[in-house]
Amino acid sequence: MGSADETKPFILSDPLLPSAPSSAVALAAEEDEQYPPIIYNHGHRPLRDLPFLILFILLVLSTFVLGIVASVRRNPNRAHASSFIYDPASSSCIPSSSTFFSSFNSLSLVSSSSSHFLRDLIWTLVITLLLALPIVFALLSLLRHFAKQVVYSSIPFFVLTPIFLNVYWFVACQIGVTCRDSFPLAYRILVLIFVFFLIAIVVWIIFSNWHRIKLTVHILRIASVALVSNMLLLGVLPCLMLGLLVYFVPIVVFLVLVTFNGSIVPREGDDGLYSCKWKQDRWVPAYFALAIITMLWSFATMLEAKVYVTSGTVAQWYFSMEGVKPRNCIRNSLRNAFGPSFGTVCFSGLVLGVVRFVRAIVDSARREDIVVGFIKLLLRCCANFLLTAFDFLNKFTINFAAITGENYCSAAKMTYELLRRNLLSAAFVETVSTRILVGLIFVISTLYAIAAFAILKAINDLGTETYYIAVLAWLLLMIVLGYFIHVLENVIDTIYICYAIDRDKAEVSKQDIHEVFVMLPLSRNHRSSLDSRTPFLA
Repeated sequence: MGSADETKPFILSDPLLPSAPSSAVALAAEEDEQYPPIIYNHGHRPLRDLPFLILFILLVLSTFVLGIVASVRRNPNRAHASSFIYDPASSSCIPSSSTFFSSFNSLSLVSSSSSHFLRDLIWTLVITLLLALPIVFALLSLLRHFAKQVVYSSIPFFVLTPIFLNVYWFVACQIGVTCRDSFPLAYRILVLIFVFFLIAIVVWIIFSNWHRIKLTVHILRIASVALVSNMLLLGVLPCLMLGLLVYFVPIVVFLVLVTFNGSIVPREGDDGLYSCKWKQDRWVPAYFALAIITMLWSFATMLEAKVYVTSGTVAQWYFSMEGVKPRNCIRNSLRNAFGPSFGTVCFSGLVLGVVRFVRAIVDSARREDIVVGFIKLLLRCCANFLLTAFDFLNKFTINFAAITGENYCSAAKMTYELLRRNLLSAAFVETVSTRILVGLIFVISTLYAIAAFAILKAINDLGTETYYIAVLAWLLLMIVLGYFIHVLENVIDTIYICYAIDRDKAEVSKQDIHEVFVMLPLSRNHRSSLDSRTPFLA
């Protein structure tokens, strides 16, 4: 690793770029003084974004304290409000003299079909969860050693699998009496043609991006190697989500108990007679709003904490010397994420939550309005522009903060300047790799669901309920594999930022990574030929 005085911006020494004039060299020297070398901060990290940390802690404490107060002040009579009657003498509601017990109707015995359905559903989901982890490890190992074979062999299934499912449902609906009667033939043909049209779009996307498949193979292989080198992330990150669920449990309990805060009051009906009704306290809706905001912010914060931990761990691996495995990477990242940088994580989670909330409102308004006025259209354009700008700034901010320990605003600015100086884009890493992975897990989950359906059909034919079990198994496996893909995407983003830092200092920490990431477009308008930049990967 060279000293700060010896380094020059990588764009000046990159053999792929034209030689720079003396004025550009002088400008680069100026930028060297303005932008100090960026390195992974192994040392002490001060507290960052303290106001947002304090605000988050106050919000959580308020939610729990008020929840405990609501639990103590709950009115147990709410469950028996219907048994209260109006007493004219005291002008209040009192319990009726005869305690009313609602009769329990004898429940009919669960049918044999329902019993088999629940049994098969539970066993199928349990087996799916047990097999999900081996499938993830197998997929990770295949991407590490045989990424090219996995990608190229899976691409035909991106088309063949939806074609099979489309033809199958059409034939099955034609054979089934219930489906045939409830779904007319004309509509079935329209749906069949529409799905084939979507498949044609997928085929067009594959062929239009075929020249980038080779780059995708190398990026997936590098990301897999990085994740295998930090395998404990696949165990630590789910534990963080499990901890979030445990944290949510008392809040959900408080939300239930707070509804018991109120009193039974008399109300005059239209006929002049009084009846007893339950009336909640006025502060109950406010507590609901407080608790929901706390849960949403906590969820977004945990998502950003996962990205922070992943980025910090992978960055330590990236900047380590060849042949030397860094120790306590995950522990250091966890300590930084929930220690000095927790305010930054909370700030990033707040930005993420607000952006997604506003985007959901804009999308909902777009779907509900039939006639759109000019003012509404202008406001939507402005909102979409601002949301896009926030996404652009927030893309790699938390990754950069995990590496350097900077606060949120400083990390956003420095990330933008880092990518701008090196002609890299914050809006583009390699989206094809993500689409390939999504298509891959779709194929794997679909094949698994088909196998589960065939086994269930052979063991115990439940009719249409077998389809429901297969769909739930498909959905569960998609969620688990989707989580794995999300981690792999964070690894790719982190490696991209680390590559940009190397490029900025004219250093090479991982030679094989530089040989791949140099193929990425230098900017959104610069898309150089893949063949001209990859002679070493032939």
